Amino acid sequence: AGLEQQIRGYILENFLYTSDEARLRNTDSFLEEGILDSTGILELLMFVEETFGVEVEDEEVVPDNFDSVERLMQYIQTKRG
Repeated sequence: AGLEQQIRGYILENFLYTSDEARLRNTDSFLEEGILDSTGILELLMFVEETFGVEVEDEEVVPDNFDSVERLMQYIQTKRG
């Protein structure tokens, strides 16, 4: 599965408890939509590190990087070079 599908699948299964792709747009804010709370962000961070082999620095855990599927994809692609 590609980057987008892996991220979407993880969010849908672990936070929205559904496989309904229509429940999540790539631009939906995880925080504003109530999809993730602070604990969820930490779980997402661990998923990103384990799945995509990137090391997330504390200062990188900001909405610009972690607050939507789209932002997270851009962040991971940047980290991977």
